[in-house]
Amino acid sequence: MRHESRPNRFLDEFARVMTDAAGATQGVRREAETFFRSQGERMMSQLDLVQREEFEAVREMASKARAENEALKARIAALEAKISGQSNQS
Repeated sequence: MRHESRPNRFLDEFARVMTDAAGATQGVRREAETFFRSQGERMMSQLDLVQREEFEAVREMASKARAENEALKARIAALEAKISGQSNQS
């Protein structure tokens, strides 16, 4: 009987060591992920990139400005035609 308990104890110890090693490996993985994520965020912030929301807002402003510009061009053309027509009548 004594002979049987020794291999069981060895296997129990081996299983415990493997479980501890797996836990330590997961901890190292989490630390590495956190490190690389923070480094990536730091590098991205140094690149002076804009966020998607800011880009969309500026794009919408530019679109509105282009539309207003086209409307003003048409208005100027109409006023110039009106002035030109009045000059020809004089």
